[in-house]
Amino acid sequence: QVQLVESGGGLVQAGGSLRLSCAGYGRTVSRYAMGWFRQAPGKAREFVATITWNGGITSYADSVKGRFTISRNNTKNTGYLQMNSLKPEDTADYYCAVDGKSFRNTATTHSYEYGTWGQGTQVTVSS
Repeated sequence: QVQLVESGGGLVQAGGSLRLSCAGYGRTVSRYAMGWFRQAPGKAREFVATITWNGGITSYADSVKGRFTISRNNTKNTGYLQMNSLKPEDTADYYCAVDGKSFRNTATTHSYEYGTWGQGTQVTVSS
C-alpha cells in the first residue's frame, strides 16, 4: 500500500504562487494517474487537476485552467501542482490521490476513481 504525503501549502497573498508536492512512499506510483482535489470549509471536495501515469494527458478544472500546472517526476515518485495567480477562492485543503487502476490513458477526474489519498495540505490565500 502506497502512502502519499503532501507538502508545500501555506499562506500567500492574492496573486502569489505556491508549489505543492505529493510524494509516494512504500510503492511506486509511476503506473498510476495522479490527481489533486481540494475542499474549502463547508464545501464538497472538488477536482482540481489530473495527470496520466506517463504525463501524456493532463486535465484541469475550469476554475484553475491557465493558472495551475500539474506535473510529475516518476523517478522521484512525486507529483506536483504549481499554483500561480492565486485567488482567495483557492483557499482550501488540497489533497493528492493516486488512481485505483494502473496505466489508465484517459483523464481521471472523479474522486471515486482514486484508490489512495494523502492527508492534505492547507492553502490560504489572503486578499
